[in-house]
Amino acid sequence: MEYQILNTSTCLLVLLVFIPTGLGICPSSCKCSGNDRNVDCSGRNLTVLPQGLQDNLTYLNLSFNQFVDLDHQLTRFTNLRTLDISNNWLKNVPAHLPKSLWELYATNNNIKVLQKLDTAYQWNLRVLDVSRNMVERAVLINNTLSSLKFLNLSSNKLWTVPTNMPYNIETVDLSNNFLSQILPGTLVRLQHLTSLYLHNNKFSYIPDKAFDQLSQLQIITLYNNPWSCSDNQNIPYVLQWVQGTAARVVGAPCADQPWPWAGTAPAPAQPTALDSSPMIKGTKAADREASAAAPEPTKVTKTHKQFKAKEVPPLATQSHPARFPGTDRPPFRSPDGPQEAAATRTILVQDSTEGNTSLAPATGSSTTPMTLSITSGMPTKYSKMPQSTTATLRKEEATPSARVPSRASRWQMGLLCLALLHAVA
Repeated sequence: MEYQILNTSTCLLVLLVFIPTGLGICPSSCKCSGNDRNVDCSGRNLTVLPQGLQDNLTYLNLSFNQFVDLDHQLTRFTNLRTLDISNNWLKNVPAHLPKSLWELYATNNNIKVLQKLDTAYQWNLRVLDVSRNMVERAVLINNTLSSLKFLNLSSNKLWTVPTNMPYNIETVDLSNNFLSQILPGTLVRLQHLTSLYLHNNKFSYIPDKAFDQLSQLQIITLYNNPWSCSDNQNIPYVLQWVQGTAARVVGAPCADQPWPWAGTAPAPAQPTALDSSPMIKGTKAADREASAAAPEPTKVTKTHKQFKAKEVPPLATQSHPARFPGTDRPPFRSPDGPQEAAATRTILVQDSTEGNTSLAPATGSSTTPMTLSITSGMPTKYSKMPQSTTATLRKEEATPSARVPSRASRWQMGLLCLALLHAVA
């Protein structure tokens, strides 16, 4: 009996000592959840992996530590889905990562090259974030990373857009690099790409047909690039593409500069002080049309008189050409130049024979040399023009001609003669 109790105690002791080691427990320097399968060891100043991590982890956060090398140390976590190794001192992506990974975050390290073997066997990887490193070259193997949807290589030192990007990718962030060229065929296969970020780079132009296959693109950023807006050989493609694409373009190139290849129309004449009013512009056009259509001035002859009308240029605000009865004249123009807010027409009617102040007695009227001045509107020069609409007619009295006895006077003279004859008889 005592022997059985001793054996039972020994077995319990062995279980208490060895079972936790075999199954694994949450390391003291980490936080665990989900049956210790989600482990957060961030911000612990770790330089090596903590002891006690389970092999069946699905989430592991090693960010904000002091790791320099993690090669071959994470291979055993065959169920790992998310790995965060950001903000460490890593010089490369850890070799032989588990092929079960869905998401890999390696931002803010000292990675200089993204090698082809770093992603060659990551068929399940959906998110790859290697931003804020020192990557100068990213080598991707064709037909790999078939599940990748999000690629972030922003804030690195890339000079060329990476080639062989997976055809199913949807978001590519290449902002804040030194990109200046896109090799032919780089973006041809990316027919599922919806977001492309190229701002804060060194692009001066985009090669012809580089964006033609991006049929699903929804947003593209192009601001803060040194575009060569005056290069009419290379820059036209991207400008025309921006005009025709259905995607949202943030920071369109050369938006505040004219296109150099567009037909250069003559610059409009600068308006002068007298031409600044819209009414003046319309009046000038009307005056030109009326002048072109008006016939040559002719002399108008009336009974025993010939009238000549002195032409005066019209005021600038006269919007329709005015004609006076009896004269086939184009619009008159004021000799003093255009006024801004008045319309004046002046007709000087004079006898053609200077010094002739009388007409033939048969007309029964006197000569009337006239000066007719009609002013309308509100003038700006009150010293030269009347302040209200007026019509002034000045006549000069001529010497009256001999009077002819009327019919009543003749009858009176006849009656008077008859009375005298009767008295004499």
